[in-house]
Amino acid sequence: MPIKLIVAALIFAFTGASQAAEPAVKQLPSKSLAGKQVGAEDALGRTVFQALVGDIALQRGDIEMGVGAWADLAQRTRDPQVIARATEVAAFARKYDLAIELNKLWLEVDPESVKAQQTQSSLMVLSNRLDDLAPQLATVLEQDKASLPANLMHLNRMLARHGDKKAVQRLVDRLATPYNEVPEAHFAMGQAAANTSDFMRAQSEFEKALQLRPDWEPAALARAHLQARQSSQTAISSLSDFVERYPNARDARLALARLLISEKKYDTARTQFDRLIKDNPDNPEVIYPVAMLALQQGDSTTGRAQLEKLLKSDFPDKSTVHFFIGQIDEDQKQLEPALEHYRQVTVGDQYINARARAAQILLKLGRPDEAREMIHSTQASNNNERTQLILAESQLLREAGKHAEAYALLESALAKQPDNTELLYETALTAERLGKADVLEKHLMRLLEIKPDHAHALNAMGYSLAERNIRLNEAHQFITQALSLAPEDPFIMDSMGWVLYRQGKLNEALTTLENAYKLKADPEIAAHLGEVLSALNRKDDARLLLKNAAKKNPENEVLSSAIKKLKL
Repeated sequence: MPIKLIVAALIFAFTGASQAAEPAVKQLPSKSLAGKQVGAEDALGRTVFQALVGDIALQRGDIEMGVGAWADLAQRTRDPQVIARATEVAAFARKYDLAIELNKLWLEVDPESVKAQQTQSSLMVLSNRLDDLAPQLATVLEQDKASLPANLMHLNRMLARHGDKKAVQRLVDRLATPYNEVPEAHFAMGQAAANTSDFMRAQSEFEKALQLRPDWEPAALARAHLQARQSSQTAISSLSDFVERYPNARDARLALARLLISEKKYDTARTQFDRLIKDNPDNPEVIYPVAMLALQQGDSTTGRAQLEKLLKSDFPDKSTVHFFIGQIDEDQKQLEPALEHYRQVTVGDQYINARARAAQILLKLGRPDEAREMIHSTQASNNNERTQLILAESQLLREAGKHAEAYALLESALAKQPDNTELLYETALTAERLGKADVLEKHLMRLLEIKPDHAHALNAMGYSLAERNIRLNEAHQFITQALSLAPEDPFIMDSMGWVLYRQGKLNEALTTLENAYKLKADPEIAAHLGEVLSALNRKDDARLLLKNAAKKNPENEVLSSAIKKLKL
């Protein structure tokens, strides 16, 4: 029975519009059900009822009844669309033998159906019948020469669910080898080889595809992806050569630019992005990475211009765009505009971060109640986001000078998640501000039991000991281990300089702190460096350093204390 009859009957059943159903009913011949003649209306009613029974059973989780109802309906009506639905239901229930039988009926009723043929192939894959599938796919490839390239490219996608990747590779090789002069055949064999980690074979096949079709971007990209596993420079050279020969290869150029960024070759990457922007001035896929690269290089003018262009385009992730514009405004001390952009981040990975930053801005603007309400009104979707909101609120409390409240908040959260490394770390640091050195050590040592390579916990442990001028050899060991994990971290370098100072190794301390300050002109590093300079009787240098640092950070307590202590 044509599916339109069922639709018409449903209209009749649910709306009472008998006139809408009547023309369809007249087309239905009488059938014999259970050995007795019934009218067309009765047959149609039974069909509609059985279809509803099948779907309601599936919705309620009664798979057996749902599958049985649709299978019986398919065999009775022999309607292609009903059989297609029954086959889909059986496959969903993983009753592959039944699904294959129904699919055979489908092909018998409608032998020219491309969808039925594709479904048969999928069922063979799902039921692990690759040997049965091979002749069928070979026939499809041979008979449909017009679609041969597309069908070859579809092979690996169709077989993706099969768990035995080696068996898939053998099948793809068997099917694609007869078409050795078709680049898509080599691409398919390359993909199958890559899926089995046979990278040498995959590389060879992608090379053959490019020999047959030198300007083919997918093959050039696949080759570069494999090359990057062994050597990023080889992949960069490969893509550079390709875009030089084919300047309009946008995807290859974009991949090259991203690879250059990953290797921190920002100037070269910028050249590629400039060309992409010139050729694709309104393409969001180009504009977004150009904006990100500009921001990485500190070019906020270009970054902002590109991001604002995205806001006027059909770029789907406007929330992320608002987040980065908000960051630019915040860095430039434009707090009200930054706050407005952060408020427009409503979804996505940056949502919690944006809300936390907005709360920080509200605090700076003298609106602490609004700041906390911003955090409290933010809905977290998982434990990680809930933790981030707790950390954000604790930071608000600390910056408002309410260290005891921040500590109570963190301890309460930690009681519910005693092994949460982020909570352990923040609670430890907050405890230290309250003079609870024993609590700091307890939480940090527990954190290091869970995650021994936590560089910042190692650093905090060492710095705390150095700051209290106790167990300096132990402090030095902690900081040395932290520095081995993050050798370019200026704050860990600062801790090393400080423990060296405490140990009386003034020249080593000076060199270490100077290197740290070059990397990050942080006021606390300046305070430590000033103290070491003063200890080395370089008071004029210390005075100049701390004076300049204080101009940039007039409200920093550590700097103020250092200046008073040294009487500079």
